[in-house]
Amino acid sequence: MMSFKTVLFLLVVSLFSDTAASQTPDYTTRIKILYAGINSKLKENGKDLYFETTDSAKNENPHAWLWPLCAFIQAANEMEVLEPAEKYMLPVEKSIDQYYSDKPPLPAYQDYVFKERASSRFYDDNQWVAIAYLDAYHRNHAKKYLEVSEMIYRFMMSGLDTATGGGLYWKEGDKTTKNTCSNGPGILVALRLYQITEKKAYLQSALAIYQWANKNLQSADGLFYDAIKIPSLKISEQKYTYNTGTMLQANALLYNITKDRKYLDEAQRIAKAGKTWFFKNNRLPNEYWFNAVMLRGYAELYKVDKNREWINFFEEDADRVWNNERNADNLLGTKNAKRLIDQAAMIEIYARLRQLKEYK
Repeated sequence: MMSFKTVLFLLVVSLFSDTAASQTPDYTTRIKILYAGINSKLKENGKDLYFETTDSAKNENPHAWLWPLCAFIQAANEMEVLEPAEKYMLPVEKSIDQYYSDKPPLPAYQDYVFKERASSRFYDDNQWVAIAYLDAYHRNHAKKYLEVSEMIYRFMMSGLDTATGGGLYWKEGDKTTKNTCSNGPGILVALRLYQITEKKAYLQSALAIYQWANKNLQSADGLFYDAIKIPSLKISEQKYTYNTGTMLQANALLYNITKDRKYLDEAQRIAKAGKTWFFKNNRLPNEYWFNAVMLRGYAELYKVDKNREWINFFEEDADRVWNNERNADNLLGTKNAKRLIDQAAMIEIYARLRQLKEYK
């Protein structure tokens, strides 16, 4: 059996050979290199658990927060889209299962390994898992993916109340902030469940949250602010790529579901504003996973209107990251300690770009 170093060497040789022969990036080889790096540098053998970064001295905990696994489970799904016979999701699922908490009033995943300590539960962490599982269910109809996603839907809806007229809180038990990062993915969970089950309650929930987010968190240019604070109603006006991504994807999905042109027009408005705001000096902001979530929205729109403008700038940035922000171990990131979430995010980006090469 070949060693990890031998496999990695052969992959690198393949990468540079393919790149020299063609100007088209070899996304498949990049994915395999990053995936091998995660398993070599960021996974604990025998425990199905992962590390936050490659620098154990700087990690807050013995193991990763749930958030990087939210990125990795989606990345694994996209790898399985490219290689349907493989089981890339399984080891990540086994890790996520160790974050499960049956604490009342409803079960969900907490933000850290349950057996190591009780911890907080965030609505958005759970929603990202559900989105990946629902994407996987669409491919393979595995019962677990739908059941877990329905559990997460029930949990997230426990974070809905009438303060500020509706909307979902960000964190269980914290009623001081309602964020786009919990409402945008909440819409997506509800829409995906509606597409699968055709239960109108899911569509009604999605539309109610969508209308609330547009009213309370959307800026004049079509993009979305970070949060509204309670009870002051002060708006946190930061704009992040992932919030653009979820609301863009929500509009594209609503167009697919309803065929109402207003949702397509809004998706295109958000897409244009997002590119103008975020893609500056030929690069996206330096948070790979936020950008991966934004790509999901642009990819959903591209499948509708076939406008390559929505994809070309992601390709440009993804090449820049690979060429300029990769260390000797072929891990990505601008800091010395390489993060699990960054490797997972770029796997997702390269996998989606590879999929879109074949989309007609």
